[in-house]
Amino acid sequence: MDKPKLSGQLQERTLSIAETPLMAYKKSQQEQPQWTWSLKGAAIGSSIGAAVPVGYCTGVVNSPAEFMRNWCNETLISRYDIHLGGSGMELLWSAVVSIFLVGGAVGSVTGASMANRFGRRGSFHICGILLALGGICFYVCRLLSSVELLLLGRLLVGLAGGLLTVFMPMWHSEISSLSQRSTLAPLCPMGLTLGVVVAQICSLRSLLGSEEFWHFGLAFYSLLVITCYAPFRWYPESPKWLYIVKGNKEEARRQLMQLRGYDTGSAALQAELDDMEQEAAIKVPASSFLEVLRDSRLRLPLIIVCAFLGGQQLSGINAIFYYSVSIFRKAGLSTQAAEWANLGAGSLNLATSMVGPVLLEKVNRRPLMMFSTFFCTIFLFLFAMMLYFIETLSWFAMGCIACIFLYIFFFQFGLGPMPFFIGAELFELAPRPAAMSMGSFVYWLCNFVIGMAFPTLQNAWGALVFLPFSITCLLLFGLTKRYLPETRGRDPSEVAPLVANGFKSNVLRSAQISSQS
Repeated sequence: MDKPKLSGQLQERTLSIAETPLMAYKKSQQEQPQWTWSLKGAAIGSSIGAAVPVGYCTGVVNSPAEFMRNWCNETLISRYDIHLGGSGMELLWSAVVSIFLVGGAVGSVTGASMANRFGRRGSFHICGILLALGGICFYVCRLLSSVELLLLGRLLVGLAGGLLTVFMPMWHSEISSLSQRSTLAPLCPMGLTLGVVVAQICSLRSLLGSEEFWHFGLAFYSLLVITCYAPFRWYPESPKWLYIVKGNKEEARRQLMQLRGYDTGSAALQAELDDMEQEAAIKVPASSFLEVLRDSRLRLPLIIVCAFLGGQQLSGINAIFYYSVSIFRKAGLSTQAAEWANLGAGSLNLATSMVGPVLLEKVNRRPLMMFSTFFCTIFLFLFAMMLYFIETLSWFAMGCIACIFLYIFFFQFGLGPMPFFIGAELFELAPRPAAMSMGSFVYWLCNFVIGMAFPTLQNAWGALVFLPFSITCLLLFGLTKRYLPETRGRDPSEVAPLVANGFKSNVLRSAQISSQS
């Protein structure tokens, strides 16, 4: 293989940060990959069949919580003659809520090995089995009067959620071409957001959140799983995983032709295969957790991935949704109106996330992330101050509502979608699963910490509990400005050298030197 020639081809495709405009550059006139039915079916089917159910399970227990707690108490009395007091019931309910997050953390840790051993498509299959089993547990737990099945169901869907946040961004990144990647990248977080909104609607007391039907509400997502997993046999596997990890070059070629719509003798097809051959020739098999942690060249990108995923949770998005109903009530809304306003906030979150594919296709990663974190910092700080002095001026209550909606709006420009897929753009194939698995573990761990610590901190600090969230967004702004390289339109092999020197890396200067060499 003529490595200097391949290296030159890579350099020709490298984009200079200084020369690349904010908006999308014009594509070359060579043969472009098509949006085939195979690609669209896998991307949409996996998002609706797995990401939406995981998001659904995140938010579905909030509205019927009172009925579920009463049922748990009555079931324990009737089956085991156990009478829980107030503190005992709080502990049991905390277990019902938090075991989902524990499952997410465990699923994240095992996600790397599963993605490497069974493939990205195989991991999707395992995720579907876990979700289906969880749905069965939710449906029959009330029929069998079993609190244990409720807890098991929450654990299973949590395991599926942890696995999902590891494999899906990698799968979408590897089945798409560079020109298509920005459109597919936000589908996983968009699916999670859509699932939360669907859960808010389905769990309304007038629908499936009533005392009689809450178990149907918990299991409702199973319909999506059944529908989207029905055509599973036609979903493609990652060509990169087939070629580099499994060494199945012919199947990788066939999957590329199916995904891109290339002819057998296509020059574009051969160029992608040459890139895979180069990566397979110089890279070792999949890296372990210890290998990734010990490699100094991977330290900075690993910190970026973990900081982005953990920082997203520590930015207060879940706490905002937890607190929004009481804020709306302080603004003078009735209980029912406050619940509808909370649904409106979730709908805004979803609507803004749908702009993500368009923005990520046309705008670079760095400015989007800085734009998002900067305004999230501002509006979280204003929200904390207005909430703290809410009794001082009458319009502060409406100001708090405005800050909530504006924070949600700017959150989805970068801080919402970008942490989920940035690892797939920073890491090459060998260390990618382990790095994204560690980032996903941090994500679920911070989610668990917020869920457990926020009520206590809220009681101790009051409105000032939102100031640490504002500081987190400010720190993410600084990390992005100083160390995040531009990844849009670049292969990870071009991005990795820019951050190989750890905190001594100067990503802007390195990119300019690389493009000029």
